[in-house]
Amino acid sequence: MKPGQAAANTDGRRGRWAGHREQRRAELTEAAIDAIRQLGPEVGMEAIAAHAGVSKPVLYRYFADKSELWLAVGQRSGALVLEAIVPAVAAVREEREAVGAAVDAYLAHIAADTSLYQFVVHQPGIARQHDVVADVVDTVASGLARIFGDRLRARGLDSGAALPWAYGVVGYVQSVGDWWLRQQQPISREALADYLTTFLWSGVSGIRHAADVPGGLAAYREETSSGR
Repeated sequence: MKPGQAAANTDGRRGRWAGHREQRRAELTEAAIDAIRQLGPEVGMEAIAAHAGVSKPVLYRYFADKSELWLAVGQRSGALVLEAIVPAVAAVREEREAVGAAVDAYLAHIAADTSLYQFVVHQPGIARQHDVVADVVDTVASGLARIFGDRLRARGLDSGAALPWAYGVVGYVQSVGDWWLRQQQPISREALADYLTTFLWSGVSGIRHAADVPGGLAAYREETSSGR
């Protein structure tokens, strides 16, 4: 065998192994999420391994420790939140309805998947070399920002407001939603979603009004600051 062929074969084996490893990690992450849902947010690595049908040493072959598994689960959790919110927002046309849809979809998601939420957000005694909660916020806010940006551009407005608007919505709703779960849902989801939507909309409705002001947001800011 020529040297070049040997190198190519080695690279091919490495590529196949890397692909297999990523696929296996994804499968074990899904198994861990299922274990968390069934056994609760305090589930340990041994129980997760048993639920996945592997030994603990095999689980550690793909995740160095619980913090690495926590990171993988958190990243998948962020994708699940986005999968719940994006269709709900895309299904409505008016901006206030879009905010309301995002709020209600998020609250519905965490209420239905409380154990997974608690595992990601309130995981005690774990080495947090990476902020997975911030990753989830980034994932959801970026997805919302794309939707909000499209809506702003459709109204002839500067889409620069989309990203801070999205982060504001996500951060505010995440904080209040966390309180709501910790207090065992003291009010109905529908009532809370309406409260949050009303509060948020009071702050962002100026974006919509600015579309009717010549000069857009800059002119609207000047108008409101001067008291006209």
